[in-house]
Amino acid sequence: MLRRLRIENLVLIREAELELAPGLNAITGETGAGKTILAQAVGLLLGTKGDDSFVGPAGAEAYVEAELDVPDELDELGELRPEDEDALLVARRVFADGRTRAYAWGRAAAREDVATAVERVVAMSGQFEQRRLARASYQLEVLDRFAGIDRAPMRAAWRELQTARRRLEELTANAVLAEARIIELRALAEDTEGMEAGDEERLRDDRERLRHVAELAEAAAVAARALTPDEGEGAAGLVALAERAVAPLERLAPELQHAGDELRDVELRLRETASELHSFLASLEAEPGRLEELEAGLDRIADAKRRFRVATYEELLARAEEARAEVAALDEGVDPAAAAAAAVAAGEAYVHELLVELRAERNAAAPAFADAVAGELHDIGMGEGEFVCELRERDAGSTGADEAVFLVRPNTGLPFAPVAETASGGELSRIALAIAAVAGGDTLVFDEIDAGIGGETANAVGRVLRRLAERAQVITITHLPQIAAVADRHFRVEKIAGDPTHTRIDRLGEDERQAELERMLGGLEFLAAVAATSTR
Repeated sequence: MLRRLRIENLVLIREAELELAPGLNAITGETGAGKTILAQAVGLLLGTKGDDSFVGPAGAEAYVEAELDVPDELDELGELRPEDEDALLVARRVFADGRTRAYAWGRAAAREDVATAVERVVAMSGQFEQRRLARASYQLEVLDRFAGIDRAPMRAAWRELQTARRRLEELTANAVLAEARIIELRALAEDTEGMEAGDEERLRDDRERLRHVAELAEAAAVAARALTPDEGEGAAGLVALAERAVAPLERLAPELQHAGDELRDVELRLRETASELHSFLASLEAEPGRLEELEAGLDRIADAKRRFRVATYEELLARAEEARAEVAALDEGVDPAAAAAAAVAAGEAYVHELLVELRAERNAAAPAFADAVAGELHDIGMGEGEFVCELRERDAGSTGADEAVFLVRPNTGLPFAPVAETASGGELSRIALAIAAVAGGDTLVFDEIDAGIGGETANAVGRVLRRLAERAQVITITHLPQIAAVADRHFRVEKIAGDPTHTRIDRLGEDERQAELERMLGGLEFLAAVAATSTR
């Protein structure tokens, strides 16, 4: 769902922050108060181009930010997502010269990538719904959602089949290239013989140490001499001297025993430390050619990474392990091309099996889906509500080999035509509402849902929105009290006169909501007149 929408200096809105409810959210206000600016804000997040007209008088730029639930697929923005982040935070900024920038979690991102991610959570009426309903992939997705079809097995099978096909093509496309590849595999296996995980880091650490061998030796020698010099008393000798002075007196003054014990312990530890320092010095002196060995080992790794076109040592080891397995198979007489061909055949058979299953499920669901949508259309004033879902064959892909096409006939006697090409703005919003009421969705934003309707049709639309809001988040910009009255959360857009004039958006409490509904019904004067007329 869309959790929060923040707007700064967008046209007439100086500053607004909407905390949106999970169910039905209604946004109302007088004509011209600025309700459509909210639609513009959502539109920016869905990828519309901004220009200087978007920037209000309160600053040099306009800013829109939204916090949403993270969609299941986030390929475009996945690398920008902070660790353990449970929300998708996106924004658009429009500058005074018309330039715009898009952001995800505060980091610059491509406008198209942000729009794609937002569109996976938010569906908006108007031009956006027309664009969605014109996409064959979206229509198939809606049908599959209605039918409860799990696409994951088909996607995984298709991905594995494509991998197997690429593998077979690599092995059979060119005999010379295939031979060269085998030569490279053997070279990779041979050139990485003996390399183990962690070798590169260990070699670098050892090299760094030996590059500073003079400093290390000097420091160790100074420390050793301070503890146990060749001539004179060092720290260990001075501690021994102190212990010898105290030892004879411990019987006379038992309280000195602790001091004597401490001195004996310190002397022992100092002499052990001196011994460790001397051993360290001896190890440095025993490795005169070690630095050259380390440099050679690192050069071997760097050369192998360069020759076999890998970026990291870990990737080199992984490639080497794969190469050894393949070389071993070749040496045992296994034909990799034949194995790849068998993998392709098995993958194609499994994909075909899934294609048949998907087609059967979709053929079974399409009539029921169309009838359900038609019933919803009829209830919300769309004529006879004639709606058809056609299934057509297409080339196989990760979602199957089917294409769903939504056809509608708003007026009896006319031919059926694709939804996106036939319906007007208000009709398209109501068609989108009917489809969502049947198939569900995530967050649906309606800006023209009440265009050209009133009376009982408005009541019907309100009932459908209320029912849809039980399993999806709905945000509707409306002038109809029949719709606003059934909302879970109600916001009012109000134009405030001044210099400059600006728009304010407030979440309404119960008393304020009652007053707003009365205003939408025509005000107390109008309601009193209606009541008086009804008593005559």
